[in-house]
Amino acid sequence: MIRRRQFITGLGSAAAWPLVAWAQQAVAPVIGLVSARSADVSADLVAAFRRGLGETGYVDGQNVTVEYHWLEGQFDRLPALMADLVRRGVAVIATPAEAAALAAKAATTTIPIVFRVGEDPVKLGLVANLARPEGNATGVNFFEVEMSAKRLALLHEFVPKAVDVAVLVDPANATSAEATLRVQEAVF
Repeated sequence: MIRRRQFITGLGSAAAWPLVAWAQQAVAPVIGLVSARSADVSADLVAAFRRGLGETGYVDGQNVTVEYHWLEGQFDRLPALMADLVRRGVAVIATPAEAAALAAKAATTTIPIVFRVGEDPVKLGLVANLARPEGNATGVNFFEVEMSAKRLALLHEFVPKAVDVAVLVDPANATSAEATLRVQEAVF
């Protein structure tokens, strides 16, 4: 036969189990994804990002939380946004934008940064070298700036009498625009 005191103690312990289990649940890491574009234009980016996470066992909303930040070309928002992500201690900052990668690098030396850039990340100062990036940043370089110079050189070979060639850049993304124009001017 169980005594009254043992019964109340057991009941109190049983009632606390959900609280103990709740307190011991791991908080999902937060990834700050920062895009230079708007959400509607970045649908393919988001789909590919989620697919990549899924391939490594992460599912947004289950074992990881992804915070999407859309700059919509407003690069002046970067310092405050990066400071906020660092202050809140996100697990990773991911970005396909050079300006955002540079702002993240300036904001933290501890939070991992995963970037996608079109210019040499060593020249940008994101990594020490390509073989051993060191530090807290790593990513992918698509050599877009170098490829645009190659395309322009090929155009010059195919149409050697061309005197004027227009190159379109986004002036809001100063880092990319300057690098593209610098390489283009060297070719012509």
